[in-house]
Amino acid sequence: MNLKKMFKVGLCSLSLLSLVACGGGGNKDAGEVTTNADGQEVVKLEELSVQFVPSREPDAIITITEPLKDMLTQELAKEGYEVENVDITVGTNYEATGEALSAGTVDIGFIPGGTYVTYDDGVEAILTATRDGLSVESDDPKVWNEGSPIQKVDEQVTFYRGLILSGPSEKGKELAAKVNAGEKLTWEDLDSANWAVMGPTSPAGYLYPSLWMNENYDKSISDLSNAVQSDSYPSSFARLATGQIDVLVTYADARIDYEDQWQSEFGGKNSIWDDVEVIGVTDPMMNDTISVSESSPKMTPELIAALQNAFINIGNTPEGKEVIAVYTHNGYEKANPTDYDSERKVQEMVKKGN
Repeated sequence: MNLKKMFKVGLCSLSLLSLVACGGGGNKDAGEVTTNADGQEVVKLEELSVQFVPSREPDAIITITEPLKDMLTQELAKEGYEVENVDITVGTNYEATGEALSAGTVDIGFIPGGTYVTYDDGVEAILTATRDGLSVESDDPKVWNEGSPIQKVDEQVTFYRGLILSGPSEKGKELAAKVNAGEKLTWEDLDSANWAVMGPTSPAGYLYPSLWMNENYDKSISDLSNAVQSDSYPSSFARLATGQIDVLVTYADARIDYEDQWQSEFGGKNSIWDDVEVIGVTDPMMNDTISVSESSPKMTPELIAALQNAFINIGNTPEGKEVIAVYTHNGYEKANPTDYDSERKVQEMVKKGN
């Protein structure tokens, strides 16, 4: 935590008088402290601005998230905040939302971990989205190849892994056999295979596999002798099934998603669980964040705590889950900035040109 934030936290947590000084009194931007009919103190806010990144069609995001306005207003009322208006917008791109949060023109942003890390000098992640976990969670590729097919489980997690998968080609089987025998693959092993990767900004399809190579071999995807860029994960799996490539990089539950298509559409001869095995496991990739602007005068520690409770409660209701499903979120947990250190390493690697 920087000195500016420590000073703000220290002042604002002393007392209600401090709350007024940091975010109340006559300052309508920060909120007026009043008393309601029951004699309870309430902080009035004229508006809270919420912005989503355009991960899908902006009009669809606006339509789906419309109920969030009332949900957030009602939940914050329970926390002692009376919000007159919740304004929901969609940024023109991820960077625009990060910059708006950093500048304080937007109060709250639904942004990926990478966007948060890029702008964390002026943006604070307060919540991390959760998703269904998997029946296997290990950084040892051999463990992923043992026993039954991988399944989604009810346990909620705040991250997902990327996997390096080998296919049914002769080279693919050779690499998997070595991993399953407990041997570490050499760079020469990897470089002798034909790879399919995604674009250079894809976390699971490029960046985190590059970080895995960097940490294990002091190399990256750009150093591979035979790597082709796919336009989608289905096309990568289709190439793997027919032996056009030996290895692909993807997210951890991709085999679940493409299990049926493996034989029916991609041309796989056996079950995807028999034909495709794990030869590498990346660092965890943290899920999306709900972040707030450190430049917004409204963002006192008390309001941040209220927002955390509000969004967690929203994510625990069926109606709330329908809204946050726009980003495939299942719920939220309080964020820990250090959980995003892998993302920081990835960005540092990109800056160095690895």
